[in-house]
Amino acid sequence: MPLDLSIVIVSFNARADLERCLASLVASPPTRSHEIVVVDNASTDGSAEAARRRPHVHVIDAGANRGFAAANNIGIRATTGTNILLLNSDTFVPPGAIESLLHEFDAHPDVAIAGPRLVDGEGRPELSFGDMVSPLAQLRQKRRQRGDVDGLTRREQYPDWVTGACLLVRRTDAEAVGLLDERYFMYLEDVEFCAAVRARGRRVLFTPRVEVTHLRGRSAPSRAASSALYHRSLLAFYRKHHPLWVPWLRLFLLLRGADM
Repeated sequence: MPLDLSIVIVSFNARADLERCLASLVASPPTRSHEIVVVDNASTDGSAEAARRRPHVHVIDAGANRGFAAANNIGIRATTGTNILLLNSDTFVPPGAIESLLHEFDAHPDVAIAGPRLVDGEGRPELSFGDMVSPLAQLRQKRRQRGDVDGLTRREQYPDWVTGACLLVRRTDAEAVGLLDERYFMYLEDVEFCAAVRARGRRVLFTPRVEVTHLRGRSAPSRAASSALYHRSLLAFYRKHHPLWVPWLRLFLLLRGADM
């Protein structure tokens, strides 16, 4: 019989965070049958070796820094769980959180993707969901980030997307859309993935009943590199979903001196 859950963690030079994440999973493992797979994007800090020393953790060497979408796909293809949890290496999962997230699937058969409430190390909430990316949606998201994020993240919602930092998806839905779009090296691959799932008439759920700690940005590249990667992903997203806006977006980024 297939396992209930496959936990896929992509890692790149984030040994301390990865060890903390794995320790949280091993200390209070999900009660349902599961497997834990780490896909290492050619780390040079001993991440893969440290993960291999953990019991019941399977490590896959990606052979190069393949990016977030491609590495997650490697992990998904190598696993068998009915459900798949994509989990950042810079997360810490408290006891019972995964079971609670799976319970949301049990309670909502029309939901293909579910994401929990994310908080940082001090308990401050992250706006980890939103509307389909567009010029107006990006302005709304910025206003929300400056507003009552705590109140906004206390309500169950059916947004257009939830972040891939902690994203539970049914395998049947993931495979139906061809997994994550590997044109996105990093950033917006989660938005694209959720959009593809929603296009099939399935729903995305944000639940505040489950909370996971996300030490955001600790495993990201430098600020300049992150900015360039985000802008490339944003252009790729607009080419697919808003092609008429691409020249204006490119001009806006050029005027801002953005790397692309």
